Amino acid sequence: MTSPHDGHGKSGKIKLALGALGVVFGDIGTSPLYALRDTFGGHHPLPLDRLHVFGIVSLMFWSMMIIVTIKYVAIIMRADNKGEGGSLALLALINRSTPGRKWSAGVVLLGVFATALFYGDSMITPAVSVLGAVEGLAIFQPAMGPMVVPIVIAIMVGLFFIQSRGTAKVATFFGPIMLLYFGTIATLGAISILAMPGVIAALSPHYAVIMFAADPWHGFLAMGAAVLAVTGAEALYADMGHFGRNPIRVSWLTLVYPALTLNYLGQASLLLRDSTSLQSPFYLLAPEWFQWPLLLIASAAAIIASQAVITGAFSVTQQAIQLGFIPRMQIKHTSEAAAGQIYVPVVNWALMIAVIALVLIFQRSENLTAAYGIAVTGAMLIDNVLLAVVLFHLWKWKPWVSLPLLAIFFTLDVAYLGANLMKVPDGGWVPLVMGVFIFTLLTTWSRGRSLMHQAMTDNSLPIEVFAKSACTSATRVPGTAVFMTSTGQGTPSALLHNLKHNKVLHERVVILTVKIRDVPFVAEAEKIQVEDISDGLFRVALNYGFMEETDIPDALARTQMCGRPFSMVETSFFLSRQTLIASEKPGMAIWREKLFAWMLRNAATPMVFFRLPTNRVVELGSQVEI
Repeated sequence: MTSPHDGHGKSGKIKLALGALGVVFGDIGTSPLYALRDTFGGHHPLPLDRLHVFGIVSLMFWSMMIIVTIKYVAIIMRADNKGEGGSLALLALINRSTPGRKWSAGVVLLGVFATALFYGDSMITPAVSVLGAVEGLAIFQPAMGPMVVPIVIAIMVGLFFIQSRGTAKVATFFGPIMLLYFGTIATLGAISILAMPGVIAALSPHYAVIMFAADPWHGFLAMGAAVLAVTGAEALYADMGHFGRNPIRVSWLTLVYPALTLNYLGQASLLLRDSTSLQSPFYLLAPEWFQWPLLLIASAAAIIASQAVITGAFSVTQQAIQLGFIPRMQIKHTSEAAAGQIYVPVVNWALMIAVIALVLIFQRSENLTAAYGIAVTGAMLIDNVLLAVVLFHLWKWKPWVSLPLLAIFFTLDVAYLGANLMKVPDGGWVPLVMGVFIFTLLTTWSRGRSLMHQAMTDNSLPIEVFAKSACTSATRVPGTAVFMTSTGQGTPSALLHNLKHNKVLHERVVILTVKIRDVPFVAEAEKIQVEDISDGLFRVALNYGFMEETDIPDALARTQMCGRPFSMVETSFFLSRQTLIASEKPGMAIWREKLFAWMLRNAATPMVFFRLPTNRVVELGSQVEI
């Protein structure tokens, strides 16, 4: 399995590694802002003594080693779908490679729930990251404490408002800023370590074991905060398609992991030397003259982390739309050169409202971190299930190799999830409610589409019957008519309605179906399939990958198998707009049918989504009962 970026030269890989710093590692890179602070001063604080400080630093270091380095960087990133990563890409890969398995439906539901949790993470990450950074104001200038929340809201509003202009130019600066950030936190950590060199011993795994043996209950509860050290690990996999696995691995192993380790050790040294620094061990690592520059650098890193997760939400939305889990939405491309630079207005404004609401409700980052861990650990646990399918059914690993690895991953992730579930009353309910709500929307849309397509197929007239009766008897008029249908079978209802009411057929009639494959990109030779039915009647299938833009006029302009080239001036597009009628038929509960009907009414019109010329589109209505 290869990534499309793996073949770059040395200079190209360095550029990609630098770019990965600015997009992939923003989330996990800003964890030192609050991870240790919340472990010893959060909702379930640990005693601030040598036993627990060494134990927690050991736990964080080895969690990053096992979860991030081994699980994601070394293993899961090998499971790419034509170079793309992420839960949905992995789910599509599994579906394509293991068709018809009895357990496949359960795996699909888990993958969809992981996607729902990602949206929850996309709401919480900007709020907690920027809050954690801007709270440095209150540390250095206590009188400015009341200004923290208004400043954070102003930053969030500005950040979401610039999304429509694209982030390509801004992203150019992301890598260097994050390089400065990681270099800064590594240096500050190293300086603090020099004041107590013995703290390096905390990297030994036996300190974590000693802590749990001496204080198992508090150690278990502390895992709810210690997991903050690995938040963002799934981003390494999700963003693999943008940078390739090797640049991400290089960035993590040579810079990010060492910098995080040095900073956590430095914070541990500071806490053991001065317990009053617990209010913000991250910021108080800095000497007085460097505190304001550190505030600016950390705030920039937090904004970059927010930008990365917002961009990720846009990408996941595009994948989910193409794979049939989300209704069509308006997607704007903000760069002519980079296909991945997209903007989804509905998602952007929904995220902004959710982030501002979280900031206003929770006020402080330490309150929000209680909500943070559940979404992350839930997604990581689901990734374990998907990984198990990959190891056993795709890669055919031997049980004596895969079972011990999976046992370690499941044990650690279950423990982390269990510890985070203890924080449900303190805010952990937020991602759970968000996850269940979004999961309900995704599954309702997917199931409703399936039932609607089945109903349309059952009620449709076979195209062979239509061709024999209509093509020879109807009056033919000049031009081309393209009738779009989602089923790929039978006669589109728009074609029947047009013949019934207008009494004519165009001299060339194209029944067009857009199919989304379980791969990110489809080869040009496989993109267009044409069937010549008879008498100027053609059935055309356009095949796209789930990462591709569906531009129908462009695809038709390259089609040479329908008699003559397509001219948009002579082509009319006929769309069927279905009105759903909820019924007592078995399939979905009435409330879900009504929810699906609402989603169907509010979905973006195919005219915009497929980039059809606005003055060449005719919509005909029909009713469907499911």
